[in-house]
Amino acid sequence: MNRQTATPPPASARGTRIALIFALVAERLSAFYEHGQWLTDAQGASLCADWLARTQRSLPQSERKQLSAISDRLARQVAGSLSREAGLYTVHEMMESLDPNHESEVGRTLMEECERMLDEDAA
Repeated sequence: MNRQTATPPPASARGTRIALIFALVAERLSAFYEHGQWLTDAQGASLCADWLARTQRSLPQSERKQLSAISDRLARQVAGSLSREAGLYTVHEMMESLDPNHESEVGRTLMEECERMLDEDAA
């Protein structure tokens, strides 16, 4: 059987920003739980630029910094509300959820929180 795969539609600017926040939160939590340190806003903005480059997208530096700051707030909220064990599980689920084929209630819930925080920041 010969199946043709359609090219997925381009991500919306809003969807890209939400996904970026999610990926940055996962990276920030991973660094926190593995090394006991928080990434700086500059490190977050740099990770943001790397992620955008891999997906052949771009955003102005000011927006990258804004998304980095949002991800920092959310990562710290998550870390402050979970035990270390629950935090490690959450990071694992978030990293797995970076694969669009992975279904995760934790990932879905945190993606919705990323969306809410982006909207809140824009208001």
